[in-house]
Amino acid sequence: MARRPRLDIAGFHHIINRGVARDNVYKCDADKEKYLEILCKACRIYKVNVHDYCLMDNHYHLLVETTSDNLSLFMRQVNSNYAIYFNKKYKRTGHLWQGRYKSWYIVEKQYLYELFRYIEHNPIEAKISSRVGEYPFTLLATVLNSDQELIPCAEHSQIKKEIEYEGIREHLEMTLTKQELKELTIMQKKKIVEKEYKYGYNREKRLEEHFENFKSKEERNRAIMKALDDGYTQAEVARYLKLTASAIAKIRKKFD
Repeated sequence: MARRPRLDIAGFHHIINRGVARDNVYKCDADKEKYLEILCKACRIYKVNVHDYCLMDNHYHLLVETTSDNLSLFMRQVNSNYAIYFNKKYKRTGHLWQGRYKSWYIVEKQYLYELFRYIEHNPIEAKISSRVGEYPFTLLATVLNSDQELIPCAEHSQIKKEIEYEGIREHLEMTLTKQELKELTIMQKKKIVEKEYKYGYNREKRLEEHFENFKSKEERNRAIMKALDDGYTQAEVARYLKLTASAIAKIRKKFD
């Protein structure tokens, strides 16, 4: 099967990688601290900002912002240098990572904030913590805990900048619904194309095409769900139909 083309372009990227055969890539806290040290060194070299991260025992999540078209070079340095450290420490040979890392380019702000929630909830889903910000190897934990030092490459993190804003912490604490998880999967699969010198999702239909034929409220609501599945945000659909955002949210909840 052909690989999905990797986008190295400057901007926000969600990155995941696992240990080969799902083996642990971090055997102790010191390994996770070493990984963050290697990550920040690469960030300095390639001018990358870390906006969120979660280091689990056998995989990691990163949400980074590149300032040049150099994601592959940046990740090659991070993964190879950590593999050298790990193999030397534990006297092992062979590949550490399960193939190439996976990455998704982020073009919409709403998607970015849902990813913050998704990443920070990983330890809860794994049942190793009970609330966000409790597991020490997430960015939110270091932001909320004055005893933990924020890693230098996350100094400009969106979470750090906005943590005092009204509602942002409550937003991060909300568990993603099944529909929101479905939408994240849909967004990951969307083809990204260049439009007028900007990158965006290649949607199947324009909004007016989604809503050109409905004859009842039920048909309209089903068209709303199809538009959301096509990658349009609740705000975009609400503006087009001259409805409130809360009305769209209620319709989505009904279908969830």
